[in-house]
Parts: sequence; C-alpha cells; structure tokens
Amino acid sequence: MTYQAAGVDTRRGDAALKPVLERLKETWQLRGNVELDFGHFANVVALGSVGVAISTDSIGTKAIVAQLMDRYDTVGIDCVAVNVNDVLCVGAEPQAMVDYIAVQQVDPDVLDGIAKGLTEGARIAGISIVGGESAQLPELIQGEDEGGGFDLAGTCIGTIAPGTAITGSRIRPGDVIIGLRSSGIHCNGLTLARAAFGVTRDQPVSERRDILSEHYPELGSTLGEELLRPTRIYVAEVMAMLKGDVDIRGIAHITRDGFLNLPRLQADVGYIIDSLPEPQPIFRAIQDRGSVPDPEMYFVFNMGIGFCLVVPEADTDAALRIAGDHRAEAYAIGHVTEDPSRTVEVTGPRLRGRRDEGFQKVS
Repeated sequence: MTYQAAGVDTRRGDAALKPVLERLKETWQLRGNVELDFGHFANVVALGSVGVAISTDSIGTKAIVAQLMDRYDTVGIDCVAVNVNDVLCVGAEPQAMVDYIAVQQVDPDVLDGIAKGLTEGARIAGISIVGGESAQLPELIQGEDEGGGFDLAGTCIGTIAPGTAITGSRIRPGDVIIGLRSSGIHCNGLTLARAAFGVTRDQPVSERRDILSEHYPELGSTLGEELLRPTRIYVAEVMAMLKGDVDIRGIAHITRDGFLNLPRLQADVGYIIDSLPEPQPIFRAIQDRGSVPDPEMYFVFNMGIGFCLVVPEADTDAALRIAGDHRAEAYAIGHVTEDPSRTVEVTGPRLRGRRDEGFQKVS
C-alpha cells in the first residue's frame, strides 16, 4: 500500500504547483519586501524595523477521524501546531493566528469543540487568535454523516528582525541534527493510515466507526484516540534555544516527505540519520496492516521525530539540555555531510533519497 494508491499523489501535486508559484512570484515586485524564496516552511516580509514571518496550513483529513469519533476538542490544537511550528522554522517567534472553519451545516457543539482545541493550542504556543472566518458550504463540504462535514485551517504570523531568518545557509559538514520527539502521527499521512486499517469510503460508516473504536493493545488506546492525538507544539523549547546560547543553523518541521524536509534548508550538504529512537507503535501498526514498505513509511510519516534542528557539534549538549528543561524528548539523531546532491540517508532501514526522488532501499 502506498500514499498514491490511497489517493494522494504528492509528486503530481508538487509538479502542478511549479507554474502556480511562478505566477505568484510576479506579485513580489508590487512591494519588494519579501525576504525568502518559495520552499521554506514560512516566508518573511520586512516591514521597516520588523520582519513578519507568515505561514498557513490545515489539519487535512484528520477532520474525517474527528467526525467518525464524534470528538472535536483536539483538532484545534493540531491547527495551531502545524502553523506555529512552520513559523518557528525561520527562527521567528509566533505571535498571532487567524483560523478558517468551513462547515456543511452549523452544529454549535462541533464549533465549541473546535474552539476549545484552538484555545488550548494557543495557550501552549503562547499566541493570540485574533480573528478568522467561518463559512457554511453545504454543496462543497461533505461529511461522514449527513451535514457533519468540516474543514479547519489557519494562518500564523511571527516576528523576527529583518535579514536574520534562519535558512540553513550556515549549515556545515559535521554539524549535528537534533531531533525532537513527535507525539505520534501528527497531521500527515492520515489518508494512508486510514487506508491501512480499512477506514475508507468503501466501507459503511458504521464499520469505519467500529474500526476506530476498537482497542489495540499495542497502542494502549483505540485507533481513533491514537490518530486524534494532537500534534506537538515546539514553541517553548525552540524559542528557549533561539534566545539562549545555541547556534541554530537550520530548522525543519518533519511533516509530509519525512526527513526529506531537511534538504529544503538552503545548504548544499547531505544528512545522515543514524541514531533514531524507536518510532511510536502506531507506525508499526500502519506498516504491518497495510504492508507499507519502508521507503513509503519514511516518506509519508514523521516516524517519531516531528522537528529537527541543525547545530554545531559543540552546541549539542546545550540544545539537549534546554529541550529537557521543557520536558521535550530530544536526541542527537545524525550529522551533516559534504554532499552537494543533498542526499538524506536513514541508516536503520537502509534508505537513501533526495527530495525529487523520494527514498529508495539500498543494500
């Protein structure tokens, strides 16, 4: 089973975006204050003495799991997380966010549940939610139950001194890759995860609910509870490092494409991941039930590491100590190599890949 077979063709999507981005880049001349190129996790707009970092994202098909479980108080945390984590990647401090909620039909209980999660996510991230938009789209949004569909997205801004964005340009061979533990599947690969367990539109809604409500001993919870586990928010520990004595040279949010997000950083180097902690049981469960090959697992999922920072070797202990001070599990998971082709190697499962090719198994 693959992501493409489950219905998500990431390579086709990336190819279709290229001409779109070229068109959008034409707008930059209207203001002339855009600091970074497309491809970073966030961009920065210089506004006088202040740089404003901005990024947008949604919870994806995690909304389907929420509907089937009839639980809505966690997806707001995910919405905050996917946005603030991206803003962190340029070294900016998240400040505020707006949300967008589209519904098939208005259900006050659903909206209240979403709001509870947004509020809790904002509290964890230390940001304000200052506005947003809601829409009733009965002909566009379709739910698992009649009238129950919804979509949730957000846009976050952060602040940074102009010209100081962390892009990865200072990364050098020998630097260490610090990995911060994920809470689980986060918001990526849910389509493949659901397909692996048979939670697809091919099955009646009642059967999908039964699968999600089943308790799996290896997970220590029901499948639905595990898939709804909120995305970890990394603001506290990363901001402490940025404001401390750690020289952070590159930051990557490990989302779709897994560790192949590292070459999004602006450095012609390679990355060797050779000391990963054991992934959470949900990943093995997905792989076993869906017969998903290793290259696909490491391309689609975070495999236990949700965020990476690249630091000089001398700053490794300080980075790990600060993470521990904020109760974040952190590991030195690898190092940077001299490799202009920007290859990523994951030694445990014997994988090697580049962003334009994905991972391949090597002997």
